[in-house]
Amino acid sequence: MKRFKQSGIVTIAMSSLLILALVVAGCGGGSKPAEPAKAAAPVKWVANSVWPPNNHHSVGLTDFAKRAKEATGGKVDITVQTGGALGYKGPELLKVVRDGLVPVSDMLASGVAGDEPLFDIVTLPFLIQSFDEGKILNDIARPHFDKVAEQKWGQKILYIAPWPAAGIWSKKEVKSAADMKGLKTRTYDKNGALVMQAVGGTPYPLPFSEVYSSLATNLIDSVLTSTPTAVDAKFWEVLKFYAPINITMATDLVTVNLKEFNKLDKATQDALVKLGKDMEAEMWKKVAQLDKDQEAISNKGGIVTVPPSKEFLNELSGVTKGIREEWLKKAPPEAKTIVDQFNAKVGRK
Repeated sequence: MKRFKQSGIVTIAMSSLLILALVVAGCGGGSKPAEPAKAAAPVKWVANSVWPPNNHHSVGLTDFAKRAKEATGGKVDITVQTGGALGYKGPELLKVVRDGLVPVSDMLASGVAGDEPLFDIVTLPFLIQSFDEGKILNDIARPHFDKVAEQKWGQKILYIAPWPAAGIWSKKEVKSAADMKGLKTRTYDKNGALVMQAVGGTPYPLPFSEVYSSLATNLIDSVLTSTPTAVDAKFWEVLKFYAPINITMATDLVTVNLKEFNKLDKATQDALVKLGKDMEAEMWKKVAQLDKDQEAISNKGGIVTVPPSKEFLNELSGVTKGIREEWLKKAPPEAKTIVDQFNAKVGRK
């Protein structure tokens, strides 16, 4: 009887130890180490560009995407779609980004001015008279652009990059305002259209994808644009002359949907903001040289550059004065503030 009791006690004790061991193992106290927590999956964004892959804006956006992945330690992974591959034409892109249809997009500022008139200020004809003045205007306008983009359109501007100033590319030589009369000219914004109307031409607001075919079929006979676009479209195949009259200097905005941006942690947001500032500074430096390089490519292809005379430029400035004044009367209040600050900065009334 005594042996039976002792045996029972031993059995109970061993069972208790076994249960305790299982409990400890279940609580992570065993010899097997706990698995490390998995890293959060990267945020994947698609970025849109209507420009061809070799255009400087598409190249810049692709570079931004690569550097964004590095700057955020892989937390943000951006896939760039160029050449209008996503089916968007351009004028609708403010709404597209606002509605989250595409998280990130490059867009021509004046091209979306139908939805946001303030962005048209960068293409007021002959407001600026040099590339450096274009940068001054951009820096003065930027805080106002940031505010309206965030508060009205639900997106954050990552960076703004310029185009070289626009000239006129044509089938016939253009040396005076009289030579522009009767031209059928592709324009990319409202102000460019007003300039052509003022000199007796007919503006055609065609998307970039339709420009070459329209020239080839004689629907239009001239284009108001910059040198990179001329190279992208191989204008030397359908046009003969280029007059660098510097009517306007357009800019592109690269924006991100604000809700998507706000989902990121603070450190990641800061990294993208810093990268955007770096990109903007770099793009402005590169474009001045780009203009010269692209004109040389056009000349090699067969385009003849016809430098405008001082009289021609003064004539065009006079023709466009009313356009600038009329636009300011109807523009958002911030526009007059921007123009006044700009004129004061460059010493112009």
